[in-house]
Amino acid sequence: MVVTAQATSPSPFNPLSFLPGLFALTPLTTIAQRTALLGTSPLDPLILAPGLHLQPTANDLHKGEYPACAALTSGYVFRVENPATVYFLQRIGRTGCLTNLKVSTQASPLRFLPTRNKSLASLGYYAAVSCSVFAVRRVYAIRDTWALFFILNLILIRLINFFVLRRRSQPGWFGAPEPGIKGDLFILLSQDRWMRIRGLVDDLKALTSGTWLSEPTTLDTFFSAVAELLIYANVAVAGHATDAGVYIIVFVLLVNGGLLALDNLGIRSLNMYGRTLEAVDEPRRYSRRRDLAEQLIKESGRDDWAVAMGLIVKDRASTEKNQGVRVTM
Repeated sequence: MVVTAQATSPSPFNPLSFLPGLFALTPLTTIAQRTALLGTSPLDPLILAPGLHLQPTANDLHKGEYPACAALTSGYVFRVENPATVYFLQRIGRTGCLTNLKVSTQASPLRFLPTRNKSLASLGYYAAVSCSVFAVRRVYAIRDTWALFFILNLILIRLINFFVLRRRSQPGWFGAPEPGIKGDLFILLSQDRWMRIRGLVDDLKALTSGTWLSEPTTLDTFFSAVAELLIYANVAVAGHATDAGVYIIVFVLLVNGGLLALDNLGIRSLNMYGRTLEAVDEPRRYSRRRDLAEQLIKESGRDDWAVAMGLIVKDRASTEKNQGVRVTM
C-alpha cells in the first residue's frame, strides 16, 4: 500500500482581516471628548468606536492651555487649572466675542449618568449601545468565535478604562468654602476668545480649580497599560475571524463612531461634580478688546483686574472700588 502524503497549502492572505484592528486603532478622540464633557457612564463599556483606547487622554484635550482668569468682584487674577473646563470653553468660544455662561448645581455630586437638557442629544449614545449589543448577538449567531472574542476584548478594554477613570475623577481640592456668596469671573482664552461665568463662588471654584482627573496611582497605571496592550493584541485576533465577522466588527465601529460624533455635537454644557456649566445667550462680538474692558469695568466698578490682565494700560490702578465679594482660591 502506497500512502501519498498531500502537502497542506497555507490559507490565502485575507486583507480584510486587518480592517477591524486598523479601525479600532484609528486615533480619533470622539470618546475622549465625551468623557471630558460629561464624565463616565456605566454604559460606556458598550460604546465601541474608533479611538476607544484614547479615552484616558481626555485630560489632554485642552492642549496645555491654562487661561488667565479674573474675579470681577475682588480683582484677583489667577488661572483656570481644570483641563476639562478649559476644553469646554475652547469648544464654545468664538474669536472676538464674549460668551456669557452660568454655573448651576445638580442633584448628584458625581459625573455619573449626567442629565441632559435635550433628549435628542442622548439619542446617538443609546443607539450606539444598541448597535454594540446587536453586533455581539450577531457574531454569536454565526458562531464566529474569533470575532466574538474581538468584540468582548474591546468591551473589556472599555470596562478597565471606566473603572480607572472613576477612581481618578473623585472630587479634590477646591479651595476654602464660601457658601452662599456669588461670584463673577472673566476668562481670557487664546485666539481672543472671552468668557464670563457667573454663579456661586463654591460652584465656580469646583469648575476652575484643581483638576477633574488626579494623577494615576501605580495600580491605575498598571491597568491602563493592560488595556493598552489588549487593544494591540486584538489586531492578531481579528486575523482569524471570518469575512462575515470582519464585516460586523467594521460596521459596529464605523456606525458607533458616527453616532457618537453626532451626539457630541449636541452637547452644549459641561457636567462635573454635580455642577452644570452652560452658555446663557449667543456670543457678543466686539470690535476691539478695549470696548469689552471698558464695559466690564463699568459693570464691576473696578479696573485693577483689567490692568493685571493687560487689557488696559494705566499708571496706577484705581484705589476706589465698589465693595465686592472677596474670592480666595
